[in-house]
Amino acid sequence: MADASFPCGKNVLAAMLVMSAAAIWLCSEVQAQESKADANAARVNQRVEELLKKMTLEEKIGQLNQVSAANFLNPPNREEMIEKGEIGSFLWSSDSAQLDKYQHIAVEKSRLHIPLLFGLDVIHGFRMVFPVPIAMAASWDPQVPEKAQAFAAREARASGINWTFGPMVDIARDARWGRIVEGAGEDPYLGAAMARAQVRGFQGAELGAPDRVLATVKHFAGYGAAEGGRDYDSVYLPETSLRNVYLVPFKAAVDVGVGSLMSAYMDLNDVPAGGNHWLLHDVLRSDWGFKGFVVTDALTTKDLIIHGFAKDETDAAYRALTAGVNVDMGSRILSQQLAGLVKSGKISVAQIDEAVRPVLAVKIRMGLFEHPYNDLAKKDAVLSDSAAREYARAAAQRTMVLLRNANHTLPLSKNSSSIALIGPLANEGLDLDGGWGVQGETPAVTVEEALRKKLPNATIAFARGGEIRRTISSRFDDFFPGARKAAPLTPEENEKEVEAALALAKKSDGSILVLGETADMSGEYASRSTLELPGLQEELLEKVVALGKPVALVLVSGRPLNISWASEHAPAIVMAWQPGTEAGDAIADILFGDANPGGKLPVSWPRSAGQEPMYYSHNVTQYPESDPEYRSRYWEGPSTPLYPFGFGLSYTTFTISDLQLNKSELKAGESLEATAKVTNSGSVAGDEVVQLYIHQRAGSTSRPIRELKGFERVALQPGETRTVHFALGKKELTYWSESRKAWVQEPEEFDVWVGDDSKAQLHASFKVVE
Repeated sequence: MADASFPCGKNVLAAMLVMSAAAIWLCSEVQAQESKADANAARVNQRVEELLKKMTLEEKIGQLNQVSAANFLNPPNREEMIEKGEIGSFLWSSDSAQLDKYQHIAVEKSRLHIPLLFGLDVIHGFRMVFPVPIAMAASWDPQVPEKAQAFAAREARASGINWTFGPMVDIARDARWGRIVEGAGEDPYLGAAMARAQVRGFQGAELGAPDRVLATVKHFAGYGAAEGGRDYDSVYLPETSLRNVYLVPFKAAVDVGVGSLMSAYMDLNDVPAGGNHWLLHDVLRSDWGFKGFVVTDALTTKDLIIHGFAKDETDAAYRALTAGVNVDMGSRILSQQLAGLVKSGKISVAQIDEAVRPVLAVKIRMGLFEHPYNDLAKKDAVLSDSAAREYARAAAQRTMVLLRNANHTLPLSKNSSSIALIGPLANEGLDLDGGWGVQGETPAVTVEEALRKKLPNATIAFARGGEIRRTISSRFDDFFPGARKAAPLTPEENEKEVEAALALAKKSDGSILVLGETADMSGEYASRSTLELPGLQEELLEKVVALGKPVALVLVSGRPLNISWASEHAPAIVMAWQPGTEAGDAIADILFGDANPGGKLPVSWPRSAGQEPMYYSHNVTQYPESDPEYRSRYWEGPSTPLYPFGFGLSYTTFTISDLQLNKSELKAGESLEATAKVTNSGSVAGDEVVQLYIHQRAGSTSRPIRELKGFERVALQPGETRTVHFALGKKELTYWSESRKAWVQEPEEFDVWVGDDSKAQLHASFKVVE
């Protein structure tokens, strides 16, 4: 599509008078696309209205009712309810035969033959598990999540799932929060890019694309800013933070056509998100023009009572519907209370119709009325497609971040005769998949398996070095594989395992330590009060490094951890995240140089939990950290991150130079181009992520010290130079002004930096004039 400032679309005829032939052709194409979209929308709306005229009140309410297809929280008479039109969608099942049976009942036995939606948390893969979302964000390559989610959608659709509860796009600036693993980190610009990519991956170019599913962007909104990083806790955010940071990825998803949106659990500024009219109506529908439907998170409508927001179930149903909820996930409050509310006159049939319209429209746009069933005969072929496995390995390679490589410790030599493989995650597969890999081809390839394949002639000896487990068990242990049900080791048994690992390291040429967190230590209901390595891992690490032999530390986790000691003493550190099915092979590829790490951090890496929340784009204070006299906010240590946002090393070196702006001044609404050259100045091929940051020097409100406004991952051969291009225009230079309560682009001076992380030094400046 053309840039918003380009005179296309509705103004095409007037614009033709002053435009080139190429521009006329482009605008004609834009106009044709708009006409086609308008015609499709009119067709869908007509079908919706025709259906509404035929539907009873009970059938309309049924479309708002999502119930469990699993063996918990499920009504006993599901098939009868389907036949009566009292259920519009199911969740929590991937039983293809069951879902197919339910769809046949809905389409063939219900009065109006309205098909069902079947939802599941397809977060980072279905059968093939890809890296967790924060890892995919670390690729700084939107093609990674787009391709991964396209594979996931194809597998899910072949299995009967036509709706995923993803992507999660919550901005997270506190690593203590467990669900940081499910998002793209701290930055709205990077988060928006990953949101767009995942929606395109799940849905395709438009709803109804073959082998794709309906996407759900979640959790609207502010969920990632829970107080203290405690999952489900209240959130307090000013409108400027919401508009400029936390809502940005949601808006990006809406702009590329996401079909559904999930409300969040928690209170936002003392109003539960699932009953928040300002969020679900004023922002989402009035400001953004969202045409899809809103589904609550699990049981959220009932939770309005627990919050002290609604006084009873009738009140909860009223508040949810009038706020903008369309589909009630699991609680059945709407299905049980709305008819009474209509009878009492508190809610009108017109309001029910308004809630039902987008649900029906999505089903029509997805083509479910014409093609409600999946060809289950193709399922096995889709789920066994080797292309998914190949991409899972490539994606995992692209997400890993090299944090330290003293004296070129990595890549390791394939001629090593003996390697000690140490750590509680070194021969674990389930924990390398990460959370939500419930349908996955588990367990993942372990690091031990991969090393034995890659080094068939070497002696690979493994020692666990102590177990790790949660102190408080997860509420999801019964629903997910790999729950730790065996009795924990005693402290004495753990110490013996550490000593056994140390003895093994002494006998080997070098050690690979695979440390971090188990899969259940991050995700929902998995927040932490510290970021220390669980168990005795820190002791194990320090003792092995003290031997003075080569050591490579591989971190497996869904969040940054406290590795302050390791950052100064461990020779090499690779952040592998939770890489998915092909984890072990991808880790081995990185360690032995068959792949060159090119990932960058999507978060500022804290030195300790006491620094959280931490993010690079804070405001400048009266005592800037750049002032040597006030270089820290803490008296006992630095207040800066251990590693900055955007940081990541490589086995080669890069030089970024020659920053040029094609304008030193521009008027509001105009754009300028920034260019810079990036050169592979090392001896091996590799990828660099060139990043552009800006700072508005003054304005109607204080502006962040830096904001990411462009990036490009570039693959370069040794000695190769390439020029990267970035556009800076109205979109990048506009922000929500707290003082003006409006979106503004102000005539001010701006700084521009280009480099390889948020501390970039290559600098230029420009001015916006009136």
